[in-house]
Amino acid sequence: MSNKLRHIALSVPDPWAAAEFYQNAFGFRKVGETDSSLARGVYLTDGTISIALLNYKSDHAAGEDRGKDFVGLHHIGVWVEDIVQARKTVEAAGGNYYMGEVPVKGNIFYEVKYRDPNGIIIDLTDHGWGGASRSGSDSEAGPALRNPDLKADRGGL
Repeated sequence: MSNKLRHIALSVPDPWAAAEFYQNAFGFRKVGETDSSLARGVYLTDGTISIALLNYKSDHAAGEDRGKDFVGLHHIGVWVEDIVQARKTVEAAGGNYYMGEVPVKGNIFYEVKYRDPNGIIIDLTDHGWGGASRSGSDSEAGPALRNPDLKADRGGL
């Protein structure tokens, strides 16, 4: 089995301030920003793992159990070989489906979210994340960000 932890998402009050810290402290590289109906934020990478620094826009988007003001580890992501088999394996191990689906067609980015038996959110994908690499080499990099030049709205932070 070649499943790899390749995504970590932190819920933070100010993604840009957090990004500055991680860039200065560890040399992580910024690969983009996001501004969706769920969250605004910054994506960083260490060259292998995608790190999302997210400011959730609502309690619903963050998960009712956490709320938008939660600060800390929000979820992790595992790059799996086969999404269909991974879903079966996670469910057999006691994981519960939370949200997200595999698109019917196209080679687009997606995540299927589960909660482990302790309620921790785990993203599954067999396409990877922008800034992540399956093996740690550029030859197995994840998908490009949909909008690499996006500048998220920082209002309300």
